[in-house]
Amino acid sequence: MRPVVLCFSGLDPSGGAGLQADIEAIGHAGAHATIACTAITVQDSQQVFGFEACAASLVKAQATAVLDDLPVAVIKSGMLGTTDNITMLTRLFAERVITDQTPFVLDPVLVANSGGSLGDEKTLVAAFRELLPYATLVTPNSHELRALSGEQDLHTGAQKLCAQGTYAVLVKTSHDFDSGDIEQYLYIEGKMVHQSTLPRLDGEFHGSGCSLASFIAGRLAMGDGLVDAVKAADSWITQTLRAADVPHPSNATAQLIPNRFVSF
Repeated sequence: MRPVVLCFSGLDPSGGAGLQADIEAIGHAGAHATIACTAITVQDSQQVFGFEACAASLVKAQATAVLDDLPVAVIKSGMLGTTDNITMLTRLFAERVITDQTPFVLDPVLVANSGGSLGDEKTLVAAFRELLPYATLVTPNSHELRALSGEQDLHTGAQKLCAQGTYAVLVKTSHDFDSGDIEQYLYIEGKMVHQSTLPRLDGEFHGSGCSLASFIAGRLAMGDGLVDAVKAADSWITQTLRAADVPHPSNATAQLIPNRFVSF
C-alpha cells in the first residue's frame, strides 16, 4: 500500500485545519493518512470557540491500533491539546512503541491561526520540551518558536532547540507581519542548510501551518530527504494559498481556506 503517516490531530469542523488538513495534504503528497484524534474543537473558519480534548488513554488506543495494523512510515503531530496527550506521545517514543527509525514531524500547536486558545500555553510548552528530543523536524511558527526556546531571535531559537535534542527545525516568519516576503530557514543539527523565500500573499489563511507540516511528513514517507521534502512543500503550499477558498467574500479580513486539491 501507499506509505502510511500516522497523525495526532484535532477535528476542525470547518475543515480548514486539523485532521482534515492532514488527510488532504498527506494524500496530495502521495501517502496514506491515518489519524489518532486528539480533540474535538468548536470553531468555524474564523474563530475557535472551545474544545474538548480526548483522554490520553483513548488517543493512545487509537494510535496503537494503527501501529499494530499498518506499516507506519512517519509520525506527525499537530494539536495535542493537553499535557496528558503530549506526555502520552512522549512515552510512546520513550517506550519504543514507536521505533527510533520512524521520522517524527512535530507541529507544536499552541494557538490556532484565528488566535483562539488551544490550551494553557505555559503547561503545554513545558510538556513539549520533553517531546522535542524525539522530533526529526519541528515546524513552529515564530510565536511557538519563541515560546519553546525562550529566545526572541528566531535563528538563536532554532539553534537552541537543536542543542536540546531536536534534529531539525523549520523556521518560518509567516507570523511576523511587519516583514516583507516570508522567509524560511531549515536548521539541521544547529546549522542552517536551506533558505527559501515565499511570497506573502494578501489575507490570512486557516490551516496553512498544519498543511505544510503534513505535506512534509507525506513526502518523507514517500522517500524524500528532509531538504527535498521542505522544498516540495514550499512549492505546494504557495499554490494552495494562491487558490484558497474565500468563505466570506464581503469580508476583506476573513481567513481563507487553502485549496489542498489544486494541481501544480
